[in-house]
Amino acid sequence: MAFKKLHPHILESFERLSIDSPTSFEKSCIPVIKSGANVFCIGAKDSGKTTTLIITTLQKLKCEAVGNAPRAVVIVENKEKVLELYNAFLNYTKYSTLRVYASYEQLHIDVQKSEIYMGIDILITTPKTLHKLFLSNGVSISELKICSIDDAEFLSVKSETTSLITTAASIKKCQFVIYAEKMHPQLKRLENHFMEHSKIIQK
Repeated sequence: MAFKKLHPHILESFERLSIDSPTSFEKSCIPVIKSGANVFCIGAKDSGKTTTLIITTLQKLKCEAVGNAPRAVVIVENKEKVLELYNAFLNYTKYSTLRVYASYEQLHIDVQKSEIYMGIDILITTPKTLHKLFLSNGVSISELKICSIDDAEFLSVKSETTSLITTAASIKKCQFVIYAEKMHPQLKRLENHFMEHSKIIQK
């Protein structure tokens, strides 16, 4: 197995999913993300961005449920992306205790609040939904360890970026990882907000 120093549950998932070795992108990004740095991970389509996101999230949470508040948040563009990533996570969390929750604007906010209150580990959501949950005390961000943004090109829309920056300003001691195909100026500007001292990996 070419993946090194990963949680045994992740290695077992690779075996079950017939994943033998990391892509060049995964090989470059995973060690840097594991170090705890804020990272911009820039790679072409199908380079392994989603797998990297899932692996590093599970590694950070040690593949086990703890407490009730989410310790990882994954931000994507819309409901379709939320459900797509939710199903991708389930492939890896199937035999673990980790609780993954799909959150999006079309789902009533009160339903989300009550379901999140029951306890989750990984919250997959959109910037506006996360902001709405945060403002209505529907989610605690006090235990957050890692916040990842997948296919971050959608942040070129000002309202999405504003929602994200506003929420991120209240998050303390959290690692941020952004995945995109290109390093757009809009992404670069996030260094002035929550991506301070970040590293850029381009493959």
